[in-house]
Amino acid sequence: MSLYVALVHGPVRNKHGEPITTAVTGLNLHDIARAVTTYGGAGYYLVTPLAAQQALVRRMMDHWREGHGADYNPTRKAALEGVRIADTLDDAVADVAGREGTPPRIVATSARERPGVPRVDYAGLRADLAAGKGPVLLVFGTGWGLMAEVLEAADVLLPPLSGPAGPGGFNHLSVRSAVSIVLDRLLGTGP
Repeated sequence: MSLYVALVHGPVRNKHGEPITTAVTGLNLHDIARAVTTYGGAGYYLVTPLAAQQALVRRMMDHWREGHGADYNPTRKAALEGVRIADTLDDAVADVAGREGTPPRIVATSARERPGVPRVDYAGLRADLAAGKGPVLLVFGTGWGLMAEVLEAADVLLPPLSGPAGPGGFNHLSVRSAVSIVLDRLLGTGP
């Protein structure tokens, strides 16, 4: 099974639908890396075009992978070993293709319904992953979500997560929570 996760920081949407680049956070770096590692993912791409943000990520990762943090918290070191930095989502796709020998299937996520974008349900993607049907790059956005062109260029879109209120109810999870829920639905051992 080759499931990769990409967290896109730019370009993503602001609340007006305009393209922006969001700030990288240490919580997303660490928590998503731990979730991807826990569920046996093949890697985690942190996508940001900003050199200063990339330098910040490298500094945080160096602390936990090579510095005092590596000795202090070896499990965090192990989780961060699978993190890669990419300038663009296309760069992440190319890196996965180079590692796997074939381009990944791009599976986008959104907190909102997106008519016209082909969909896959969780059970279908879970079955594809179990059958080893090639690499998958699961794409999440920060800010107010992925740009329309990213969603439209994806091979498929997963349904939005929703709570007891159902679709249209309150739906504003942190991206690290959403990643964990989606990974559990796709790779978890529970029902």
